[in-house]
Amino acid sequence: MIAKVLFIPISIAGSLIAGILSKKLFDFIWARFDDAEPPEAEHREVSMPKLIAANAVQGAIMRGVRAGSDHYTRAAFSRATGVWPGEEKPDEARL
Repeated sequence: MIAKVLFIPISIAGSLIAGILSKKLFDFIWARFDDAEPPEAEHREVSMPKLIAANAVQGAIMRGVRAGSDHYTRAAFSRATGVWPGEEKPDEARL
C-alpha cells in the first residue's frame, strides 16, 4: 500500500513528461502534412474534416504516448521497489 502511495508523484511526473513529448510529436507529424498550425475548434474559418482529422491524430498520439509512458514508469518503479503499482493482468470477465 505504501509503495502505491509513493508511486503517485512518480506517475504525475511521468504524465507531465508524456504530455510534453506527445505535443512535440504531434507538432512534428502535423508539420509533415500541413504548413499551417493545426486547426482548433475556436477558429472561425476551419474545415470540419481537417479539424476532426487533426484532433483524431492528436488524440491517438497522446493516448499512445501516455500508455507507453505509464507502463514504462510502472515497470521502472517495480524494478526499483519489487512492487507492481497496479494489476498484474486485465480482467478476463471484461473480454
